Amino acid sequence: MGEYSMIILRTIFLYIIIMVIFRTMGKKELGQLSTVDLVVSIMIAEMAVLAIEKPESPLFTNILPMLILMLIQIIFSFATLKSKRIRDLVDGKPTIIINKGKIDEEAMKKHRYNFDDLLLQLRGKDIRNITDVEFAILETTGELSVLKKEKKKKGNMTIPLILDGIVQEENLGVINETNFWLRQQLKKRGYNDMNKISFCSYENGHFYIDLKNEKK
Repeated sequence: MGEYSMIILRTIFLYIIIMVIFRTMGKKELGQLSTVDLVVSIMIAEMAVLAIEKPESPLFTNILPMLILMLIQIIFSFATLKSKRIRDLVDGKPTIIINKGKIDEEAMKKHRYNFDDLLLQLRGKDIRNITDVEFAILETTGELSVLKKEKKKKGNMTIPLILDGIVQEENLGVINETNFWLRQQLKKRGYNDMNKISFCSYENGHFYIDLKNEKK
């Protein structure tokens, strides 16, 4: 078999392998990729390029590291589904950059996020003036979520208050409420144990509550 034929066949085979790997790891839009997702994607792409450029090397030797990365990524995905602490460690946490119209410069420094970055993303959302912003949250993907002042209503934005049984104290501060207030609201609705709550959010004065799946 000629060298060019070998390259063509390896390219087609590796294309199929990569498609299977990425489908197995799960579907995510490019803008939603976490740092880990992006690093794994780049590494797999580089390995595929090396496998094509060196047709004399054993194909399995090139595919094995790709499969190992896929396995690591799947394990991390399951771990982050089960534990918020691991999820925060791997993906990071959203950060409030603008809180009630005030820029949090310390939060920006922590993430090495400068004013040029902030203004660029605000312009991308057709916001020309920072004074028009009530809240701006830097998501783990690097995307900036913005709530304008003119659209402000208490709870107008979905605020996660409990994640995996853990109260999000920072988000309670966003709606000017306390842990005690949250407990009282949950008790009124028949939820006495917050550890059993998988997800609780607050929007437009209404709660959305989802309990953890309990084994029967």
